[in-house]
Formats: sequence, structure tokens, C-alpha cells
Amino acid sequence: MYTVAEENYIKSIYHLQRHQKSVHTNDLAAELQTRPASATDMIKKLEAKGLLKYEKYYGCSLTRTGKKLALGIIRRHRLWEFFLSEKLGFGWEEVHAVAEQLEHVQSDLLTDKLDAFLGFPRFDPHGDPIPDPSGYMAAREQTALSNWAEQLPAEVCGVGSQDESFLEMLSLKKLEMGSRLTVLRHFNFDKTVELQLATGASFTISEMLAKNIFVKPIEA
Repeated sequence: MYTVAEENYIKSIYHLQRHQKSVHTNDLAAELQTRPASATDMIKKLEAKGLLKYEKYYGCSLTRTGKKLALGIIRRHRLWEFFLSEKLGFGWEEVHAVAEQLEHVQSDLLTDKLDAFLGFPRFDPHGDPIPDPSGYMAAREQTALSNWAEQLPAEVCGVGSQDESFLEMLSLKKLEMGSRLTVLRHFNFDKTVELQLATGASFTISEMLAKNIFVKPIEA
């Protein structure tokens, strides 16, 4: 069994390590909003448990055991998000904070039964893949809306942030999972994007917003 703090460190290292070979202490401390000295202490503790490898000045990286633990936490988190959204009617801007608490219930039996109860979903409410019991995650081709071709119909399939205010903004604009749209124009001056929803509503969004909305071709 691992503490909540240990699991949070392992999950954060996993996410940071997707973009870099080793995770530096300062980056990890910033991610978890703690002091570098505290992060170093926890890193050494997790290394002693065989969950990561640490080298001073070079940072840390998860071992196979650490990666397996991280994927298990992510699996629980995303399954709970799906449950909260689909079964309890939570908004997609609300589920992350609640799932952050539920993900620490360390019961494989509960997790597997929850997965079966939900019909073995492959993606969470934000479009992120849900690991299966072995850690495998389904891949899906997606493109940032900022790079999507003009006049080509698309469907929203994911977002690049789970920030509550960001998701609330998308909901107000009716830009949600499964929303269908067409990019009318990319403005070179400030990289804003004009788009039109299948409902007929049209508006312009910022470059930052467009970079954090992912779309895919509409399936026939």
C-alpha cells in the first residue's frame, strides 16, 4: 500500500516523463507546488521502494514497477471521471477534482468491477485514453483545432487541459466532446480561429484555446 502523497508523486513523475527522459527535482516540485527539498526527500523514499531511479543533478525516472503503479492510478482516475460524468451527471469541468480523491482507493477488484459496470470505456470525459488492466491505452489520431484545415468538417474528441475555467468556457460555447464543427478561417495576424458549429452558431476563438481543443474527421 502507498500513501496518497506517494501516489501523487508517482503520477506526476509519469506525466512529466512523457516529455523528458528524466524529471528534475525543481520541475517536480513546481508541478506539486512544494519545496525542492521536500521533493528530493520523497524521491529518495520512492527510490528505496524500487519505484524510481534517481541520480543527483540528472533527475529521476520511473522503474517498471513505478510505471505500473502510475498507470494503475491513472486507470482508476479516468474510470471514476467516466462514472461521475455518465452515471451521476457531473459536468466535465467538475469530475477531475473529485476523481483526484477517488483514485487513491487501492482496490483492483473494485476498479475491475467499475470498468465492467461502465462497459469497459476506452476514453474518459476529456478524451484521454483509459488504461486497461495491463496498462495498455488505446491510441486515437487527433489534431489540434489550430492546425485543422479550413472547410473540413470535424468532431471534438479531446482537450489539452482539465482546468475548470477552461472547460466552463468551452461548455458556454457548446464546444464539448462530440461537437461537430467546421473551421471557417485561420487569421494570420493573431492566429485566432473562426469556426461554425453544426448547430449554425459561429464565433472566433483564441489561438491558445484552439491549441487545446483536439478534433478528428467525422466518421461516415
